[in-house]
Amino acid sequence: MTVLNGQQIAEEKLDGWVYLPGGLQTRIHTGDFATGLKIVNAVGEVAERMNHHPDVTLRYTAVDMRLTSHDARGVTQRDIRLARAVSSIVSGAGVTMESASVSRLEWGLDSPAYGSVRPFWAAIMAMETPPGQEDLVDPADILPAVWFQESGSEEPRQRWHPDIWIEPAQVQPRIDAALAAGGTLVSDAEAPAFWVLADPEGNRVCLCTWQDRQG
Repeated sequence: MTVLNGQQIAEEKLDGWVYLPGGLQTRIHTGDFATGLKIVNAVGEVAERMNHHPDVTLRYTAVDMRLTSHDARGVTQRDIRLARAVSSIVSGAGVTMESASVSRLEWGLDSPAYGSVRPFWAAIMAMETPPGQEDLVDPADILPAVWFQESGSEEPRQRWHPDIWIEPAQVQPRIDAALAAGGTLVSDAEAPAFWVLADPEGNRVCLCTWQDRQG
């Protein structure tokens, strides 16, 4: 199956879904556990027929779903079809789904020689490296992925920084909220791929979207 890029996924106009690294995600507001369980069971029946299964987190008043084609390491038409089926089930249940509150966290380690520290983090976090990649990923897809970038060696320097992946429409509200909370916008030179912000002490974070990227 062909892996779809962010623009191709956006053209599918999947209301309530957002493309975050490697998958489609949504949050279904069920209001109670029983309704959430019914929706999960209904999705499970469809997934069995399609032979393609979502990752599901069932909580008291909401269900989070992530769709990805693990064998292709990305989003394919199988995920698009399942997303439409899930949306139909949610609509029929009379509840709502949305992606504005959905995000995905990654951690980046800035190091002048990250090759020497990378094995340590792989071992201590029990993470693996997919073929052809350098990122560390949790085999269960629970922990945030860890990636590495070369940096200068000047001191003081920040070593760890989080990447927060969100829906493009949520970038400006997040920036506005961060600035109101005392933060600063460090750079928008790479927008709309990512924006760099800092807290009042200078600790940096990146807001990331699928836009203006190859994959």
